[in-house]
Amino acid sequence: MSARFEERDGGFDLLLGDRVILRHRIDTPAFRIAKGNPAVTMVRGNFRMEDAPSDERVPRYIQPNRVEDAAPHRECFDLLLAEDADDSAILRVRVSLHDDGATLELFSMLASHDRLNIELVAEADEHVWGGGEQMSYFDLRGRSFPMWTSEPGVGREPGTTLTDKMSADGSFAGGDYWTTNYPEPTFLSSRRYAVALLNSEYSLLDFTSSDRHALTIWSGRAELRLAAHDDFAGLVHQLSTGGGSQPPLPDWAIGGAIVGLKDGANSFERLERIIAAGAAVSGLWCEDWCGIRQTSFGRRLFWDWQWNAARYPDLPAKIAELKARGIRFLGYVNPYLAVDGPQYAEAARLGYLAQRLDSDEPYAVDFGEFDAGVVDFTNDAAAEWFAEEIIGKQMLDFGIDGWMADFGEYLPVDLRLHAGDPMSQHNLWPVHWAKVNADAVASRGRTGDALFFMRAGYTGVQQYCPLLWAGDQSVDFSRHDGIGTVITAALSSGLVGNAYSHSDVGGYTSLHGNVRTAELMFRWYELGAFTPVMRTHEGNRPDDNLQIDSTSELLAGFVRWSRVHAALAPWVRHLCEEASATGLPAQRALFLHWPDDRETFTIQDQYLYGADLMVAPVIEEGAVSRRVYLPGDVSTVWRHVWSGDDFVPGWHDVAAPLGTPPVFYRPDSAFADLFASLPSVRDSA
Repeated sequence: MSARFEERDGGFDLLLGDRVILRHRIDTPAFRIAKGNPAVTMVRGNFRMEDAPSDERVPRYIQPNRVEDAAPHRECFDLLLAEDADDSAILRVRVSLHDDGATLELFSMLASHDRLNIELVAEADEHVWGGGEQMSYFDLRGRSFPMWTSEPGVGREPGTTLTDKMSADGSFAGGDYWTTNYPEPTFLSSRRYAVALLNSEYSLLDFTSSDRHALTIWSGRAELRLAAHDDFAGLVHQLSTGGGSQPPLPDWAIGGAIVGLKDGANSFERLERIIAAGAAVSGLWCEDWCGIRQTSFGRRLFWDWQWNAARYPDLPAKIAELKARGIRFLGYVNPYLAVDGPQYAEAARLGYLAQRLDSDEPYAVDFGEFDAGVVDFTNDAAAEWFAEEIIGKQMLDFGIDGWMADFGEYLPVDLRLHAGDPMSQHNLWPVHWAKVNADAVASRGRTGDALFFMRAGYTGVQQYCPLLWAGDQSVDFSRHDGIGTVITAALSSGLVGNAYSHSDVGGYTSLHGNVRTAELMFRWYELGAFTPVMRTHEGNRPDDNLQIDSTSELLAGFVRWSRVHAALAPWVRHLCEEASATGLPAQRALFLHWPDDRETFTIQDQYLYGADLMVAPVIEEGAVSRRVYLPGDVSTVWRHVWSGDDFVPGWHDVAAPLGTPPVFYRPDSAFADLFASLPSVRDSA
């Protein structure tokens, strides 16, 4: 959709089609600059970002100059903004117009002023989505969202017992609605345009006003890209192609469940019992392949990324045996090295670790009862070393076909890097980390076969990371940190170019007496079966929590839903092909296919699984029914998968006892026979 720049009333409007996106006037300027005075505090990956800006300047006067050689853009304008007509310029704005949008580049002309504020036009009934991977709110309107990758926190709701206990030591480990591993300053508007802030510095997206959207950037320079399209799917396509397309998921990852066990050699015996019970298993994930470290938080790993033969004797032979049966072995790695491990010593000898500000000694990060060094990915040699010597040789060549590429959000800002300022590198660290993993996979010719998954991210991670997982949810039904947040995570991240998302079936974080119930496990089975990858996790305290094989009932439930997931593999392969062609995610916001139905704009607890399946997981404790919205017109029919009953569009109260989550399909779908077969698949287990 064509962009236009129009001078009006001593200022200008920037339009996308007929939409005014930015309006600057002498008396109502769209830009401000200020001096920053930041305070950044980190405790074990939990951050508090504070600022006390001063000497705010409001540029009003506008002097537009058309740039004669606008290539490769259709038109360019340089705007010099001053406080008054006779003053020297304090802000330069370059506006570049494209056939499908526009770019704004801002430059503070005062070296001392390193804060930029941009205001966009908003409408009272407008809705906004995106922001990376948001856990609490899909529609961002009415709230502000800091863009800074961090631990999301436990509970994520100040005022509740769990969150307050986690934050009682001053670590802010309880989190809040806006804390996330994967922020991204990209958002879509119900006015059918999108905005992408390309800065990596800390920023704040403020949607609390009825008539403006405000962006604050901790920098004296900023680049903003605007796009518009007649429908939301077209916008998602534009955003997905801008960051690089993801490879499709491998067949093995979607053809059955990945069983997560961290029980040492006993994991193989347990896996055999699970398979013997009838489960469809495509992978065994043993994150403790490298050994364990017991802490007060729970059973953690020894952060030295190589085979721990004491915990897993004969592992190479076991991996080969499983692979011959069509079952892949998965491991774990993160970008940090424990100071008491040999790989840390090697990285330090080579000079590949980030350093302290006050010496040439490696910087040590406190990860809770142990310290670790930061491999400096701004040093190309260090990144190549990690990709080749650790992921390449210790994992891929060893026989590991997939792994959790954990962390990425912890980079402190009080260290010295080979290149770059930590304040601008912090948000980029997950992108660097994703590239290291992708480069290792590509070096073995395994792109599209070996599969890693990440929780941390930022703008650009999409071109490297093939699969997201929603992080460390609490093992409960809580509003801001429980099972329901993984739906919001998939919907929000899917709008900004991430086609595939999944979660830890059963949740992860168990603290202060919060443990899994059988009901939670059954409901998470149901949800996991209708995601591209179904993977279980034993959690941080396996011995305190129910596992998929703790009881015969839990095992039978896992068998049932693992087989439903496996039966859906042809559909997931179809979704992968769609994602490659269109950028549409597997799990979709309803408005991507029903863009004129405003009822869909705020729905965050159900999703379209492709165009033809509607999935409404039960995410409230004790619920045996739930309210479901089915979009459409007078000709639309939705068929209930389990009963075969047909439903018309609108809101419905749908029965949902355990084992029967509300799932509907379109009878005219080319995959209707597959969907109709799911009850027999479920019941035959």
